[in-house]
Amino acid sequence: MSRPTSHRGNGWKANQTGRMEATAPSEPLCPSARPQMAGSVLFGVMGGTVDEPRVQYLGTPLPVTPEILALARPVEPTEVFRFAAPCVGERCRHFDGTDCRLVSRTIDLLPAVVDSLPPCVLRSLCRWWQQEGRQACLRCPQVVTDNACASKRTRQVAAPE
Repeated sequence: MSRPTSHRGNGWKANQTGRMEATAPSEPLCPSARPQMAGSVLFGVMGGTVDEPRVQYLGTPLPVTPEILALARPVEPTEVFRFAAPCVGERCRHFDGTDCRLVSRTIDLLPAVVDSLPPCVLRSLCRWWQQEGRQACLRCPQVVTDNACASKRTRQVAAPE
């Protein structure tokens, strides 16, 4: 099996058994990251339906490896999995210098899809939680990073302008 990508400063480290444990991240984690981003971890698997996708949260994030990415074939990993990585701030098209506009648009344009906080291990490290709190978490389960069948409203959320 290939070695995982670097996790330095991303809020996670592998313990002696290889299980990921939380550490103090250098930056909040973006829960809509791409697997090739430095320090990325897999934290959810998409379930539900095409019309109503729902993240199934993992109990422990997994390091991103070529083997894990291959499990998504023939589609892109970001259509099947949710990844988190340290927020890149100003280098992200969704960041306005202070806040993540992606989570702001998610709250403004998408309905809550759960009534209680999902069982997400990222919460204390998550930029969306830190910025918007509960309202972000109630909408997060429907977010698919790359959704080939996205509704018009979902495409509006993803548009940076």
